[in-house]
Amino acid sequence: MLTKKQLDLLEFIQKRVQRDGVPPSFDEMKEALDLRSKSGIHRLITALEERGFIRRLAHRARAIEIVKLPESMGGAPTSGFSPRVIEGDKPSAPKPGNARPVSTASSTELPLMGRIAAGVPIEAINQHSQNVTVPSHMLSGSGEHYALEVRGDSMIDAGINDGDVVVIKETSVADNGDIVVALVQDHEATLKRYMRNGQSIALEAANPAYETRIFKDDQVKVQGKLVGLIRTY
Repeated sequence: MLTKKQLDLLEFIQKRVQRDGVPPSFDEMKEALDLRSKSGIHRLITALEERGFIRRLAHRARAIEIVKLPESMGGAPTSGFSPRVIEGDKPSAPKPGNARPVSTASSTELPLMGRIAAGVPIEAINQHSQNVTVPSHMLSGSGEHYALEVRGDSMIDAGINDGDVVVIKETSVADNGDIVVALVQDHEATLKRYMRNGQSIALEAANPAYETRIFKDDQVKVQGKLVGLIRTY
């Protein structure tokens, strides 16, 4: 799934190539997307290239080639996380001693394990304090699931807002492009898009106001993968 800014940039590049035969300059991209600096454009271009939508050609000016388009722009369907958002009530009252999912025919109670950062760092995930009810169809196959309350706006272009409750499937592995709960250096928990490149791991925000953070692979532990989202109005 592309973020809104990534999609806006890809659409702008496509229109300019169709009109002029060449891609726009970085200054034109920055102005079109109303970004403060070209570094934000560099990050968006890199993300589009990593996801296989564009290709940069060496030794040529404005050397950007569109390889494929997302389904929303007439391309073939692509894989990736698309939030399954449901409107929910406030989490149910705490049920002491019940830290395991409790299922009924149509819903499941998951432990709400605390808050997760989608922005500035916060402390690692707290202990189970209460439960939240989610539709059973939101859970991703077998395995343990839990819920976390999002704090921050760094994943807003992926449809994840401050105050949302995310549903996480426990796993220690992830594929490039997955949105994961990552434990950084054993003390900071964060919700970011996971990208591995050799021995390095990039934790990407879905908001151009935030920098991509790069770590050695032994500094990041995947704690789970995003499978659903609950929004309370």
